[in-house]
Amino acid sequence: MQSYTIGQAARLLGVSPDTARRWADAGRVTTHRDDSGRRLIDGRDLAAFSVELAKGTGTAADDEPSYTSVRNAFPGIVTAIKLGDVAAQVEIQAGPHRLVSLLTREAVEELGLEVGMEATARVKSTNVHIDRT
Repeated sequence: MQSYTIGQAARLLGVSPDTARRWADAGRVTTHRDDSGRRLIDGRDLAAFSVELAKGTGTAADDEPSYTSVRNAFPGIVTAIKLGDVAAQVEIQAGPHRLVSLLTREAVEELGLEVGMEATARVKSTNVHIDRT
């Protein structure tokens, strides 16, 4: 499972590293240390926390301005994947934005997408495309 540094988690949540650090210090998100002593957040824990923030149980808006996209690219974290026989649904939480993309199961498998993984949703008109980061 992928883990994220405090800085990476902050970028994915759309807040400053200081805000993410305060949340970790307060126990709002669980961290662990790697061999070099850096604090890391498990991808699944970060995905769950990002969904919690988006639901309003803890809002980033109190600490930082809202996350904005550049050229319709929404870097975020995969929070859910529903696989069918042919199609799949992928949800990404990008700061305060929840994006859902319908794509083929084959595309999800080729990208190796998993809950807790960093990904970028690219939006054009009514289509959402997923890029693995």
